[in-house]
Amino acid sequence: MIVPFGHVLILAGLLFLMGMVCMIVRRSLIMILLGVEIMLNAAAIILVGSSLLWQQLEGQSIVLFVFAIAGAEVSVGLALIVWAHRQTGSVDPADYNLLK
Repeated sequence: MIVPFGHVLILAGLLFLMGMVCMIVRRSLIMILLGVEIMLNAAAIILVGSSLLWQQLEGQSIVLFVFAIAGAEVSVGLALIVWAHRQTGSVDPADYNLLK
């Protein structure tokens, strides 16, 4: 492994922290969805780094499934956001009690 595993952990931790801050601080549904995607990418970086460290390919194959699930999540999430925006005219999460 060219990059030390500690650096991979630090990068993934920072990405996960950035995604969590984006999800908590921002008041837009699109930014919340973006924060979740950043956190999924951080988990994927950890999986790839650990699979390279231990010379196992299972981590990299799981990352392919994580990316497929992330793509499906984005499409469903954006469809729900567009539907809710058409109903209320806003992307502020405080305005939404439509999905209850």
